[in-house]
Amino acid sequence: MSTISTSTDRESLGNVHNSVDTETKTGWRKFLAFIGPAYLICVGYMDPGNWATDLQAGSQFGYRLIWVLLLSNLIALLLQSLSARLGIVRGVDIAQASKSTYNRFINFCLYVLAQIAIIACDLAEIIGMAIGLQLLFNLPLIWGVMVTMSDTILLLLLLNKGMRKLESFIVSLIFIVGLSFLVEMIIVKPDMPELMAGFVPHELNHDGLYIAIGIIGATVMPHNLYLHSSLVQTRKIDRTDEGIRSAIKFNLWDTTIALNLAFFVNAAILVLAASAFFRNGYHQVAEIQDAHKLLDHIFGSWAPKLFAIALIASGQSSTVTGTLAGQIIMEGHLNLRIAPWLRRLLTRLLAIIPTFFTLLYAGVDGLGKLLVLSQVVLSLQLGFAVIPLIHFTSDKQLMGKFALKTLTKIAAWVCAALIVVLNARLVVEEIGKWAAANPSSANLVHFVIAPIAVAVGVLLLYVFIKPFVSKTAIKPVSSLPHGLAIAIQDLQTHHYQHIGITIDFSKNDQDTISHALMQGGKKADYTLMHVVETAGARYHGKQVMDYETQSDFNNLEQYVTALKELGYNAHSCIDYGSRANAIAKMVKAQKVDFLVMGSHGHKAVKDLIYGTTVDTVRHLVNVPVLIVKPQKK
Repeated sequence: MSTISTSTDRESLGNVHNSVDTETKTGWRKFLAFIGPAYLICVGYMDPGNWATDLQAGSQFGYRLIWVLLLSNLIALLLQSLSARLGIVRGVDIAQASKSTYNRFINFCLYVLAQIAIIACDLAEIIGMAIGLQLLFNLPLIWGVMVTMSDTILLLLLLNKGMRKLESFIVSLIFIVGLSFLVEMIIVKPDMPELMAGFVPHELNHDGLYIAIGIIGATVMPHNLYLHSSLVQTRKIDRTDEGIRSAIKFNLWDTTIALNLAFFVNAAILVLAASAFFRNGYHQVAEIQDAHKLLDHIFGSWAPKLFAIALIASGQSSTVTGTLAGQIIMEGHLNLRIAPWLRRLLTRLLAIIPTFFTLLYAGVDGLGKLLVLSQVVLSLQLGFAVIPLIHFTSDKQLMGKFALKTLTKIAAWVCAALIVVLNARLVVEEIGKWAAANPSSANLVHFVIAPIAVAVGVLLLYVFIKPFVSKTAIKPVSSLPHGLAIAIQDLQTHHYQHIGITIDFSKNDQDTISHALMQGGKKADYTLMHVVETAGARYHGKQVMDYETQSDFNNLEQYVTALKELGYNAHSCIDYGSRANAIAKMVKAQKVDFLVMGSHGHKAVKDLIYGTTVDTVRHLVNVPVLIVKPQKK
């Protein structure tokens, strides 16, 4: 029995990599162990951006575009299964595989495009959440946009609880959305013969094409492909051929169930719009607020309340997966790793800015158009994720016996070609439309927008051709976020002469001092360091003899006296103001060559409240730092 090992030294989403055990389970318990990743993926298929495109499609064309939804779902099912296959077989995500295949400049371009897609998705979630809060609590939209910043704290809490807790939270929100629309469907009573006729494909005019591409972009979301190839690696599997084949099978079931649930929700929104609005003569309902008002007018108070609750749940669930995708894309393409809360905050700010200015200059009416536009942007980026994915999963050198079969490969390339051709047609039509609509801006369109579109097209062509011309095996690369192992040879013993000990007069001081004494024994000098953080000390940055400062002086001297009585050479040092900066200044001034610090073990919200002194100090000093975690009593 052969064993396939991964060909990379880094782990996608390393903090939860292989964190869910599947090897010790059998039967239905094994199936349940694999359930989860696709549900995190499917929330992106029912976010507020989908609502906007589905509502516009249903109100403007009735049931006639439901075949586009079905086609989008089938394409998504195929591509997501390929994404999961890459992660399971090779143990890499799409961004990591791209890093090994394309040069640095191309990877940077791919990262920028993927990040634009995430921002576009985040923009839709901001608008959806803000609208949902307004509909349910009459909260002004501008305040609702600001409230969406708070989900950064929620994300930190969920990530610290582990992968299964995060998946349970998402599944709960999906259940709320699905139940809400099940009740909505019962209320609106759709026309079943017309509904079934909507599954028959037909030719699209320009407006229909614009909405259809928006539906495809909202359904086959590009960053979800990156995300799925990483999330499947949270399952610890048997790396034999049989184990990999079993993992692929279980993940296919997971993907099929989750995406069909997403299709039901999207179809329910379109059917709701067609039954409630198109059938009653409201053919231009694109704004979610209008849909809410009309539901209240036609069906009473329960329908709009369920509509608003489902909208909030879908927006909040999607924002979590968008942040995870951002981490995967940044680490894979750029080998850059930053704190999740900071990445979340930056992405959210970049999405809030266009939302804020749209509200300011175009008002509430502009939000619906911005929602649909965001989904078209997602579709335009799809080719840059889909084409590399098909290349990677088709390569027999990389995938071995798990490479795509001929029929599957043909189906995948047909889907990619369909997406690219539809997008190219839309771009050409839109550029011509913009130039004709306003002759004064024709030069801007022809000499700025058109060249950018051509450059993006050339980049897509290069991404397509490069793997055919020169195949590059996915291998470890020298520049990783956490580096590569080096050869360990003869090691020298270090004897530290001057050890600094940070003191905060908590129950952790004894452990910190004890660990410091173990490093230097009675031959080293010890400096006990404390930072006074009173309001006066922070303001003046120097000694302020208030009550707390005097108390700190006395307490620190008690520690020094006790150590001297035990035969250790110790003295005290106090500074004022910012903890991290003050500690770094004392280390330099006292010429400390080894620093011992106590850690409070704060997580998530407490880090935001109390700060992360230890992490900051490590970057400010150039001496070794020993971090002592508190002992559990």
